[in-house]
Amino acid sequence: MQEIKSYVCGEWKSGEGSETELHNAITGEKIGSVSSKGFDFAEILDYGRTTGGEKLRKMTFHERGRMLKALALYLLDNKKKYYEVSAWTGATKGDSWVDIEGGIGNLFANASLRRQFPDLPYYVDGEAAPLSKNGTFIGHHIMVPKEGVAIHINAFNFPVWGMLEKVAVNLMAGVPAVVKPSSVTSYLTQAVVEDIIASKILPEGSLQLVLGSARELINHVTSSDIVTFTGSASTGLKLKSNPVITNNNVPFNLEADSLNAIVLGKKATPDTPEFAIFVKEVVREMTTKAGQKCTAIRRIFAPEELMDEVQSAISDRLSKTIMGDPSAEGVRMGSLASPDQVKEVREKVEELSKSQKIVYGDMDEFDVTGADKNIGAFFPPILFRNDVPFEKIDVHSIEAFGPVSTIMPYKTLEDAIELTKMGKGSLVSSIVTPCNDEATQYVLGAASMHGRILVLNEECARESTGHGSPLPLLTHGGPGRAGGGEEMGGKRGIMHYLQRTAIQGHPTTITAITQVYQQGAKGTEIEEHPFKKYYEELNVGDQLITEAREITADDIDQFAALSGDNFYAHKRDTNFEGTMFDEQVAHGYFLMSASAGLFVDSYEMNPVLLNYGIDNLRFTKPVYAGSKMHIRFTCKEMVPNDTTPKEDDPKTLIKRGIVKWFVEMLDEDAEEPLVGFATILTMVKLKEQ
Repeated sequence: MQEIKSYVCGEWKSGEGSETELHNAITGEKIGSVSSKGFDFAEILDYGRTTGGEKLRKMTFHERGRMLKALALYLLDNKKKYYEVSAWTGATKGDSWVDIEGGIGNLFANASLRRQFPDLPYYVDGEAAPLSKNGTFIGHHIMVPKEGVAIHINAFNFPVWGMLEKVAVNLMAGVPAVVKPSSVTSYLTQAVVEDIIASKILPEGSLQLVLGSARELINHVTSSDIVTFTGSASTGLKLKSNPVITNNNVPFNLEADSLNAIVLGKKATPDTPEFAIFVKEVVREMTTKAGQKCTAIRRIFAPEELMDEVQSAISDRLSKTIMGDPSAEGVRMGSLASPDQVKEVREKVEELSKSQKIVYGDMDEFDVTGADKNIGAFFPPILFRNDVPFEKIDVHSIEAFGPVSTIMPYKTLEDAIELTKMGKGSLVSSIVTPCNDEATQYVLGAASMHGRILVLNEECARESTGHGSPLPLLTHGGPGRAGGGEEMGGKRGIMHYLQRTAIQGHPTTITAITQVYQQGAKGTEIEEHPFKKYYEELNVGDQLITEAREITADDIDQFAALSGDNFYAHKRDTNFEGTMFDEQVAHGYFLMSASAGLFVDSYEMNPVLLNYGIDNLRFTKPVYAGSKMHIRFTCKEMVPNDTTPKEDDPKTLIKRGIVKWFVEMLDEDAEEPLVGFATILTMVKLKEQ
C-alpha cells in the first residue's frame, strides 16, 4: 500500500477519501487509492497559466529544446524503477519498453526540433507577402505560445508514453500542462512525474498531475487553453460537446480508439517473405500490451483464396505465445490492466460472437504461467473469422479492447479498400505487399479515412517501427471514429499550441519584430567585413555593400569552358532572333560564383568555419556582357547550433552558430537593378569557447 498523491499548485496533495482503489493487474494486490475530491480546479488551471506559463513563454525554442533533452537524459537514468512499477500494470518488459523508453524518446525527438525554430520565444511562419507596388508595405505571420494551459486527459494503456508524447509538444511550444491520467494505471504516471518534479529541470508550474476523477476540470477552461483527450470515442465526444468548450472555441484534440486494419496484398502469397511478415505483424499487434492499444489491429483482410492459409499461420503463431506473469521466464504476453477491462472485453467478444465465429482461443479455457488466472486480469488471444464482412458488419463497429482480432476475405483490392473504410475512420492501417503498384493503389484509395498508413515489405521490415507505433515526427490521429484530431507530427504538433497572427508594416519594422531580415528593409552598413566577426558580434541587418565587377564576354566564355555549360544563350555566335535573349547572356551560376568573389573575405583565417549551402537561389533578369554588378550582403537570420566535438579531438568542443545571409545581385546601370538573389548559410564560430 502506498499513498498516491497528485501534484497541483506546487505541492503533492491527496484528495478527500478514497475515490478509486488501484490493484496489481497480475496478483490482484491493492496498491493504493487516488482521489481528486476537494481540489480547486480553477486554481489549478490558473496556477499553470501564470506560474508555469509566464516562465515558459519567456524561454526561446532552443532553451525549451535543451530543457527537454536534459529531462529525457534524467528519466533514462531513472528508468529501472519505472520498469518495476510498469510490471504491476500487467505489462511485459517489451510492453514497458514501448511505454517508458518510447515516451522518453518523444522528449528527445521534440528536443531535436529546436533546430527548426529560431532562438526566440516565438516562431516566424513562412515567407513575407508583398502587399504594395514599391515594397514599402508587406505582410508576414508570427506564431506565439498560447497564454493558457494544455489539459491532457489520457487513457490507461500507456501511462508514461501517453503523458510524455503530449507534454513534450506543449512544453516545446512554451505552454504548461495539467495531466489527468486514467486512474487504473495512474500510479505509474505518478512515479515518473515524481522524478520530473524532483529534477527541477522544468520551471515550477510547467507540469501538474491530477489523479482521480476529472470532475469539473473542463468547466474551468478558457479560450486560451487547449484540451486533448485519448480514450473511447463516446467519452471523448461527451467532453468535446461540453458547452464551455463550444462557447469558448477551445481547441479540442480527440484521439479515439479505432478499428484499425491490416491488408495482405494479392501479391503477398505464402511463398513470399511478405506473407510471413504479415503474420508476424498481426500476432505482434494482438499480443503487445495484450492488445490494449488504440493502434492495435482489429480487422485482418486477406485475399479470399488465402483465407485458410492465413488462419492457420496466425493460429500457429498465437499458440506459441506464452501468457502470464511478466517476470516469469518465457512469458511474452501479460494481462489486461484490470478486472474491469476483462469484463468489458469479454462482453465485446460475446457481442461479436453473434455474427462471426471464434477460430482460435477460448475465454474460459486457457493457461497462465507464473500466476493465477482467476486472480489476475488475464484474457487470452481470440481470433475470429468472418467470411461475409459486407453482410455481417458488427466487426466494423464493435471493438474489443484486448487481444482480439478478426480475419476477413476480399475479392479485389477495391473491396479491401472499401472494407477498411467501413471502420468509419481509423488511426492507422497497413498493407503488406511486395508490389509497389498494389501499395500505391491501396494508399491512394484508403488515405481519406486513415490518419497513417504503413506500407510493409521485405525491404523495410527489418527497420520498420511497425503498424502500432506512432512516431513523434509524424502526425498521430485519424478522421471520423478515430477522433478527427492530430497529435505530435514534428513542427505541426508544436504549432497546435501556438497562435498564428498576421502582421503588416514596413519591411524594416517587420524585420525588427521577426528578427529575420526582410527584403527592402533598411540595413546597417558596417565597416569591418562581417566574416571577420564572431557569432555573438553579428546582428540581423548587418550589411556589406561590395565594389562592382564588370561582367565581360570573356568571363562568360571561360565559365562555359570550365563548367561545360554551353547552352545556346551563353555562346557569342548564337543567332538570338526569336529567342528570349538579345545577345550572349551570363550563366546564372557564374553570377553566383562572381558574387561570392565579391562578398567573401578570403585573405586570412576568420570565424567562418564553412559555407554549407544555398537556399532560394533565383535569377530575375538576364545579365549581358558589359554589365557592372555589385552585391548587397545582409545578415538575414541567426540560429544557434548545438555544441559538438571535433572529429580528431572528442574532448575539445566547438561552439558555433548558423548565420543566414541574404545576397542581392545588383546591376548598377539598370533601372531595376536586382538581377538575382539567394540565401547562403555559413557556420560561424563563437568567440566564447
